[in-house]
Amino acid sequence: MSEITKAAGDLSLQAFSTYDKSGMLERVLRFSEQLRHAQEIAQGTEVRLERSRIRNVCICGMGGSAIGGDLVRSFSADQLSVPVVVNRDYTVPNFVDEGTLAVVSSYSGNTEETLSAYEQVCQRRAQVVCITSGGTLGEQAGRNGHPVFVIPGGFPPRSALGYLTVPLLYALHYAGLLVDPSPQVAEAVSLLAELNEEYGPDAEANLAKELSLHLHGSVPLIYAAAARVDAVALRWKGQLAENAEMLAFCNSFPELTHNEIMGWGPNREVNQRFRVVYLKDRQDHPQVVKRMALAREVFEPQAGSVFEVRSRGESLFARIFSLIFLGDMVSLYLAVLNGVDPTPVKHIESMKRRLLQS
Repeated sequence: MSEITKAAGDLSLQAFSTYDKSGMLERVLRFSEQLRHAQEIAQGTEVRLERSRIRNVCICGMGGSAIGGDLVRSFSADQLSVPVVVNRDYTVPNFVDEGTLAVVSSYSGNTEETLSAYEQVCQRRAQVVCITSGGTLGEQAGRNGHPVFVIPGGFPPRSALGYLTVPLLYALHYAGLLVDPSPQVAEAVSLLAELNEEYGPDAEANLAKELSLHLHGSVPLIYAAAARVDAVALRWKGQLAENAEMLAFCNSFPELTHNEIMGWGPNREVNQRFRVVYLKDRQDHPQVVKRMALAREVFEPQAGSVFEVRSRGESLFARIFSLIFLGDMVSLYLAVLNGVDPTPVKHIESMKRRLLQS
Protein backbone atom coordinates (compact mmCIF):
# COMPACT_ATOMS: atom_id res chain seq x y z
CA MET A 1 0.00 0.00 0.00
CA SER A 2 1.35 3.42 -0.91
CA GLU A 3 2.14 6.08 1.69
CA ILE A 4 -0.73 8.22 0.39
CA THR A 5 -3.16 5.35 0.95
CA LYS A 6 -1.87 4.81 4.46
CA ALA A 7 -2.21 8.49 5.23
CA ALA A 8 -5.69 8.85 3.78
CA GLY A 9 -7.24 5.74 5.27
CA ASP A 10 -7.78 2.05 4.89
CA LEU A 11 -9.52 0.97 1.66
CA SER A 12 -9.36 -2.75 2.34
CA LEU A 13 -12.26 -5.18 2.48
CA GLN A 14 -12.10 -4.96 6.26
CA ALA A 15 -12.68 -1.21 6.09
CA PHE A 16 -15.91 -1.78 4.17
CA SER A 17 -17.22 -3.97 6.98
CA THR A 18 -17.14 -0.90 9.22
CA TYR A 19 -19.23 1.36 7.00
CA ASP A 20 -20.98 -0.73 4.33
CA LYS A 21 -23.73 -2.11 6.55
CA SER A 22 -26.11 -3.07 3.73
CA GLY A 23 -23.66 -4.71 1.33
CA MET A 24 -23.43 -2.15 -1.46
CA LEU A 25 -19.90 -3.29 -2.28
CA GLU A 26 -21.08 -6.85 -2.88
CA ARG A 27 -23.79 -5.62 -5.23
CA VAL A 28 -21.33 -3.58 -7.27
CA LEU A 29 -18.80 -6.41 -7.43
CA ARG A 30 -21.56 -8.61 -8.85
CA PHE A 31 -22.31 -6.15 -11.65
CA SER A 32 -21.00 -8.60 -14.24
CA GLU A 33 -23.39 -11.29 -13.00
CA GLN A 34 -26.24 -8.78 -13.05
CA LEU A 35 -25.62 -7.97 -16.71
CA ARG A 36 -25.66 -11.67 -17.55
CA HIS A 37 -28.89 -12.24 -15.62
CA ALA A 38 -30.50 -9.16 -17.17
CA GLN A 39 -29.68 -10.56 -20.59
CA GLU A 40 -31.30 -13.89 -19.69
CA ILE A 41 -34.44 -12.06 -18.54
CA ALA A 42 -34.56 -9.95 -21.70
CA GLN A 43 -34.07 -12.93 -23.99
CA GLY A 44 -36.78 -14.85 -22.17
CA THR A 45 -39.43 -12.12 -22.35
CA GLU A 46 -41.91 -12.16 -25.23
CA VAL A 47 -42.37 -8.71 -26.73
CA ARG A 48 -44.46 -8.13 -29.86
CA LEU A 49 -44.32 -4.68 -31.41
CA GLU A 50 -45.35 -3.15 -34.73
CA ARG A 51 -42.21 -1.65 -36.25
CA SER A 52 -44.17 0.04 -39.02
CA ARG A 53 -45.98 2.23 -36.47
CA ILE A 54 -42.90 3.54 -34.68
CA ARG A 55 -41.93 7.11 -35.55
CA ASN A 56 -40.21 8.00 -32.27
CA VAL A 57 -39.22 6.52 -28.91
CA CYS A 58 -39.97 7.99 -25.49
CA ILE A 59 -38.18 6.42 -22.51
CA CYS A 60 -39.93 7.35 -19.26
CA GLY A 61 -38.12 7.00 -15.95
CA MET A 62 -36.34 8.66 -13.07
CA GLY A 63 -32.96 8.10 -11.44
CA GLY A 64 -31.32 4.85 -12.50
CA SER A 65 -34.15 4.11 -14.93
CA ALA A 66 -33.55 7.39 -16.73
CA ILE A 67 -29.78 6.90 -16.73
CA GLY A 68 -30.40 3.54 -18.40
CA GLY A 69 -32.30 5.43 -21.08
CA ASP A 70 -29.47 7.92 -21.51
CA LEU A 71 -26.97 5.09 -21.88
CA VAL A 72 -29.05 3.26 -24.45
CA ARG A 73 -29.57 6.46 -26.40
CA SER A 74 -25.79 6.97 -26.48
CA PHE A 75 -25.10 3.34 -27.33
CA SER A 76 -27.63 3.21 -30.15
CA ALA A 77 -27.30 6.67 -31.70
CA ASP A 78 -25.40 5.32 -34.71
CA GLN A 79 -28.09 2.70 -35.41
CA LEU A 80 -31.42 4.36 -34.71
CA SER A 81 -33.44 5.77 -37.58
CA VAL A 82 -36.02 7.42 -35.30
CA PRO A 83 -35.53 10.04 -32.57
CA VAL A 84 -35.27 8.97 -28.93
CA VAL A 85 -36.01 11.15 -25.90
CA VAL A 86 -35.55 10.35 -22.22
CA ASN A 87 -38.43 11.80 -20.23
CA ARG A 88 -37.83 12.62 -16.55
CA ASP A 89 -41.14 14.20 -15.62
CA TYR A 90 -44.76 13.73 -14.61
CA THR A 91 -45.85 14.69 -18.11
CA VAL A 92 -44.76 13.40 -21.51
CA PRO A 93 -43.92 15.46 -24.61
CA ASN A 94 -46.78 16.63 -26.80
CA PHE A 95 -45.55 14.57 -29.77
CA VAL A 96 -46.25 11.25 -28.00
CA ASP A 97 -49.05 9.47 -29.86
CA GLU A 98 -49.88 6.16 -31.56
CA GLY A 99 -46.59 6.43 -33.48
CA THR A 100 -44.55 6.37 -30.28
CA LEU A 101 -42.82 3.43 -28.68
CA ALA A 102 -42.95 4.26 -24.96
CA VAL A 103 -40.61 2.29 -22.72
CA VAL A 104 -41.74 2.94 -19.16
CA SER A 105 -39.17 2.00 -16.54
CA SER A 106 -39.47 2.07 -12.75
CA TYR A 107 -37.41 -0.25 -10.60
CA SER A 108 -39.89 -0.33 -7.72
CA GLY A 109 -42.92 0.09 -9.94
CA ASN A 110 -44.10 2.87 -7.64
CA THR A 111 -42.20 5.91 -8.89
CA GLU A 112 -44.67 8.78 -8.76
CA GLU A 113 -43.50 10.62 -11.87
CA THR A 114 -43.23 7.45 -13.96
CA LEU A 115 -46.72 6.25 -13.06
CA SER A 116 -48.08 9.60 -14.19
CA ALA A 117 -46.17 9.30 -17.48
CA TYR A 118 -47.43 5.72 -17.94
CA GLU A 119 -51.03 6.86 -17.64
CA GLN A 120 -50.46 9.50 -20.32
CA VAL A 121 -48.73 7.25 -22.86
CA CYS A 122 -51.64 4.83 -22.48
CA GLN A 123 -54.14 7.62 -23.09
CA ARG A 124 -52.24 8.63 -26.23
CA ARG A 125 -52.34 5.06 -27.58
CA ALA A 126 -48.58 4.62 -27.78
CA GLN A 127 -47.08 1.14 -28.00
CA VAL A 128 -45.89 0.46 -24.46
CA VAL A 129 -43.23 -1.78 -22.94
CA CYS A 130 -42.49 -1.74 -19.20
CA ILE A 131 -39.43 -2.58 -17.11
CA THR A 132 -40.06 -3.10 -13.38
CA SER A 133 -39.72 -5.42 -10.42
CA GLY A 134 -43.45 -5.15 -9.73
CA GLY A 135 -45.40 -2.53 -7.79
CA THR A 136 -48.21 -0.47 -9.26
CA LEU A 137 -46.59 -0.29 -12.69
CA GLY A 138 -46.37 -4.07 -12.89
CA GLU A 139 -50.01 -4.43 -11.86
CA GLN A 140 -51.29 -1.82 -14.31
CA ALA A 141 -49.19 -3.15 -17.20
CA GLY A 142 -50.55 -6.63 -16.54
CA ARG A 143 -54.14 -5.39 -16.61
CA ASN A 144 -53.51 -3.42 -19.80
CA GLY A 145 -51.79 -6.29 -21.58
CA HIS A 146 -48.48 -4.48 -21.99
CA PRO A 147 -45.31 -6.59 -22.19
CA VAL A 148 -43.19 -6.37 -19.04
CA PHE A 149 -39.55 -7.20 -18.43
CA VAL A 150 -39.84 -8.41 -14.83
CA ILE A 151 -36.57 -7.81 -12.99
CA PRO A 152 -35.57 -8.86 -9.45
CA GLY A 153 -36.56 -6.61 -6.56
CA GLY A 154 -34.73 -5.82 -3.35
CA PHE A 155 -31.93 -3.66 -4.76
CA PRO A 156 -31.33 0.05 -4.20
CA PRO A 157 -32.41 1.25 -7.66
CA ARG A 158 -29.01 2.74 -8.50
CA SER A 159 -27.40 -0.68 -8.00
CA ALA A 160 -29.81 -2.27 -10.50
CA LEU A 161 -28.51 -0.39 -13.55
CA GLY A 162 -27.84 -3.58 -15.50
CA TYR A 163 -31.41 -4.75 -14.96
CA LEU A 164 -32.71 -1.36 -16.06
CA THR A 165 -30.48 -1.01 -19.14
CA VAL A 166 -30.18 -4.40 -20.83
CA PRO A 167 -33.96 -5.04 -21.19
CA LEU A 168 -34.29 -1.58 -22.70
CA LEU A 169 -31.74 -2.50 -25.35
CA TYR A 170 -33.65 -5.66 -26.13
CA ALA A 171 -36.95 -3.76 -26.29
CA LEU A 172 -35.50 -1.63 -29.09
CA HIS A 173 -34.11 -4.75 -30.73
CA TYR A 174 -37.51 -6.48 -30.60
CA ALA A 175 -39.02 -3.33 -32.10
CA GLY A 176 -36.71 -3.72 -35.09
CA LEU A 177 -34.75 -0.58 -34.25
CA LEU A 178 -31.45 -2.16 -33.15
CA VAL A 179 -29.37 -5.15 -34.12
CA ASP A 180 -29.13 -7.99 -31.60
CA PRO A 181 -27.12 -6.57 -28.65
CA SER A 182 -26.14 -10.01 -27.31
CA PRO A 183 -22.47 -9.93 -28.44
CA GLN A 184 -21.89 -6.50 -26.91
CA VAL A 185 -23.55 -7.47 -23.62
CA ALA A 186 -21.52 -10.69 -23.50
CA GLU A 187 -18.30 -8.71 -23.93
CA ALA A 188 -19.29 -6.35 -21.11
CA VAL A 189 -19.99 -9.33 -18.84
CA SER A 190 -16.47 -10.68 -19.41
CA LEU A 191 -14.80 -7.29 -19.15
CA LEU A 192 -16.46 -6.37 -15.84
CA ALA A 193 -15.43 -9.72 -14.39
CA GLU A 194 -11.82 -8.80 -15.20
CA LEU A 195 -12.20 -5.29 -13.79
CA ASN A 196 -13.50 -6.78 -10.54
CA GLU A 197 -10.00 -8.10 -9.93
CA GLU A 198 -8.35 -4.81 -10.89
CA TYR A 199 -10.60 -2.43 -8.95
CA GLY A 200 -11.70 -4.57 -6.00
CA PRO A 201 -10.56 -3.99 -2.39
CA ASP A 202 -8.14 -6.91 -2.46
CA ALA A 203 -6.00 -5.13 -5.07
CA GLU A 204 -3.91 -2.72 -3.01
CA ALA A 205 -2.82 -0.55 -5.91
CA ASN A 206 -5.58 0.08 -8.44
CA LEU A 207 -7.04 2.90 -10.48
CA ALA A 208 -10.29 3.13 -8.51
CA LYS A 209 -8.45 3.57 -5.21
CA GLU A 210 -6.03 6.05 -6.74
CA LEU A 211 -8.85 8.15 -8.15
CA SER A 212 -10.83 8.09 -4.90
CA LEU A 213 -7.79 9.44 -3.04
CA HIS A 214 -7.41 12.05 -5.77
CA LEU A 215 -11.02 13.21 -5.27
CA HIS A 216 -11.28 12.93 -1.49
CA GLY A 217 -12.02 16.27 0.16
CA SER A 218 -12.74 18.00 -3.15
CA VAL A 219 -15.67 18.93 -5.37
CA PRO A 220 -15.34 16.69 -8.45
CA LEU A 221 -16.10 18.03 -11.91
CA ILE A 222 -16.78 15.15 -14.30
CA TYR A 223 -16.27 16.10 -17.94
CA ALA A 224 -16.87 13.92 -21.02
CA ALA A 225 -17.62 14.13 -24.73
CA ALA A 226 -21.31 14.66 -25.47
CA ALA A 227 -21.70 12.08 -28.22
CA ARG A 228 -21.15 8.88 -26.24
CA VAL A 229 -19.95 9.35 -22.68
CA ASP A 230 -21.94 12.28 -21.27
CA ALA A 231 -24.48 9.91 -19.72
CA VAL A 232 -21.64 8.17 -17.90
CA ALA A 233 -20.56 11.52 -16.43
CA LEU A 234 -24.10 11.99 -15.12
CA ARG A 235 -23.95 8.49 -13.59
CA TRP A 236 -20.67 9.36 -11.84
CA LYS A 237 -22.22 12.53 -10.44
CA GLY A 238 -25.22 10.62 -9.09
CA GLN A 239 -23.14 7.83 -7.58
CA LEU A 240 -20.83 10.26 -5.82
CA ALA A 241 -23.88 11.96 -4.31
CA GLU A 242 -25.82 8.84 -3.29
CA ASN A 243 -22.98 6.53 -2.29
CA ALA A 244 -20.33 8.92 -0.96
CA GLU A 245 -22.53 11.88 0.06
CA MET A 246 -20.40 14.23 -2.03
CA LEU A 247 -21.52 17.08 -4.22
CA ALA A 248 -20.19 16.69 -7.74
CA PHE A 249 -20.98 18.32 -11.06
CA CYS A 250 -20.78 17.21 -14.68
CA ASN A 251 -20.74 18.75 -18.11
CA SER A 252 -19.82 17.79 -21.64
CA PHE A 253 -17.60 18.83 -24.52
CA PRO A 254 -17.87 20.77 -26.74
CA GLU A 255 -20.67 22.68 -24.96
CA LEU A 256 -18.70 23.59 -21.85
CA THR A 257 -16.07 25.36 -23.97
CA HIS A 258 -18.78 27.82 -25.02
CA ASN A 259 -19.77 28.90 -21.49
CA GLU A 260 -18.62 27.05 -18.35
CA ILE A 261 -14.95 27.42 -19.16
CA MET A 262 -15.28 31.14 -18.37
CA GLY A 263 -16.07 30.24 -14.75
CA TRP A 264 -12.38 29.57 -14.26
CA GLY A 265 -11.74 33.21 -13.43
CA PRO A 266 -9.79 35.10 -10.79
CA ASN A 267 -11.12 33.30 -7.69
CA ARG A 268 -8.28 30.78 -7.57
CA GLU A 269 -8.67 30.00 -3.89
CA VAL A 270 -12.15 28.61 -4.55
CA ASN A 271 -11.12 26.93 -7.79
CA GLN A 272 -8.48 24.90 -5.98
CA ARG A 273 -11.28 22.94 -4.28
CA PHE A 274 -12.31 21.43 -7.61
CA ARG A 275 -10.83 18.27 -9.08
CA VAL A 276 -11.44 17.68 -12.78
CA VAL A 277 -11.94 14.17 -14.14
CA TYR A 278 -11.94 13.56 -17.89
CA LEU A 279 -13.86 10.48 -19.06
CA LYS A 280 -12.42 9.64 -22.47
CA ASP A 281 -13.29 7.19 -25.21
CA ARG A 282 -11.30 6.22 -28.28
CA GLN A 283 -14.14 7.34 -30.56
CA ASP A 284 -14.36 10.87 -29.19
CA HIS A 285 -14.67 13.32 -32.09
CA PRO A 286 -11.23 14.62 -33.20
CA GLN A 287 -12.26 18.24 -32.62
CA VAL A 288 -13.53 17.35 -29.15
CA VAL A 289 -10.17 15.74 -28.39
CA LYS A 290 -8.48 19.02 -29.36
CA ARG A 291 -10.91 21.03 -27.23
CA MET A 292 -10.31 18.78 -24.23
CA ALA A 293 -6.55 19.29 -24.55
CA LEU A 294 -6.87 23.07 -24.88
CA ALA A 295 -9.34 23.27 -21.99
CA ARG A 296 -6.96 21.31 -19.81
CA GLU A 297 -4.47 24.16 -20.20
CA VAL A 298 -7.09 26.41 -18.58
CA PHE A 299 -8.03 23.97 -15.81
CA GLU A 300 -4.62 22.77 -14.66
CA PRO A 301 -3.24 26.06 -13.30
CA GLN A 302 -6.40 26.63 -11.26
CA ALA A 303 -8.07 23.33 -10.35
CA GLY A 304 -6.56 21.15 -7.66
CA SER A 305 -5.68 18.73 -10.44
CA VAL A 306 -6.91 17.10 -13.65
CA PHE A 307 -7.22 13.33 -13.95
CA GLU A 308 -7.95 11.39 -17.15
CA VAL A 309 -9.52 7.93 -17.36
CA ARG A 310 -10.12 6.00 -20.55
CA SER A 311 -12.75 3.46 -21.45
CA ARG A 312 -11.79 -0.18 -21.87
CA GLY A 313 -13.09 -2.84 -24.24
CA GLU A 314 -14.00 -3.20 -27.90
CA SER A 315 -17.74 -2.57 -28.32
CA LEU A 316 -19.22 0.75 -27.28
CA PHE A 317 -21.52 -0.98 -24.79
CA ALA A 318 -18.56 -2.62 -23.04
CA ARG A 319 -16.56 0.61 -23.08
CA ILE A 320 -19.42 2.55 -21.54
CA PHE A 321 -19.87 0.00 -18.78
CA SER A 322 -16.14 -0.09 -18.06
CA LEU A 323 -16.37 3.59 -17.12
CA ILE A 324 -19.58 3.07 -15.17
CA PHE A 325 -18.05 0.27 -13.12
CA LEU A 326 -14.98 2.38 -12.38
CA GLY A 327 -17.16 5.27 -11.23
CA ASP A 328 -19.23 3.00 -9.00
CA MET A 329 -16.09 1.63 -7.32
CA VAL A 330 -14.63 5.12 -6.89
CA SER A 331 -17.84 6.23 -5.17
CA LEU A 332 -17.65 3.30 -2.75
CA TYR A 333 -14.03 3.97 -1.82
CA LEU A 334 -14.97 7.61 -1.26
CA ALA A 335 -17.81 6.49 1.00
CA VAL A 336 -15.22 4.70 3.15
CA LEU A 337 -12.90 7.72 3.10
CA ASN A 338 -15.84 9.93 4.09
CA GLY A 339 -16.92 7.51 6.82
CA VAL A 340 -20.45 6.99 5.47
CA ASP A 341 -22.64 3.97 4.72
CA PRO A 342 -23.10 3.99 0.91
CA THR A 343 -26.64 2.59 0.94
CA PRO A 344 -29.01 4.91 2.90
CA VAL A 345 -30.44 7.90 1.02
CA LYS A 346 -32.07 9.74 3.90
CA HIS A 347 -32.83 12.99 2.06
CA ILE A 348 -34.53 11.13 -0.80
CA GLU A 349 -36.59 8.98 1.56
CA SER A 350 -37.55 12.01 3.65
CA MET A 351 -38.71 13.81 0.50
CA LYS A 352 -40.91 10.86 -0.47
CA ARG A 353 -42.48 10.65 3.00
CA ARG A 354 -43.23 14.36 3.15
CA LEU A 355 -44.78 14.36 -0.32
CA LEU A 356 -47.09 11.51 0.71
CA GLN A 357 -48.11 13.46 3.81
CA SER A 358 -48.80 16.72 1.97
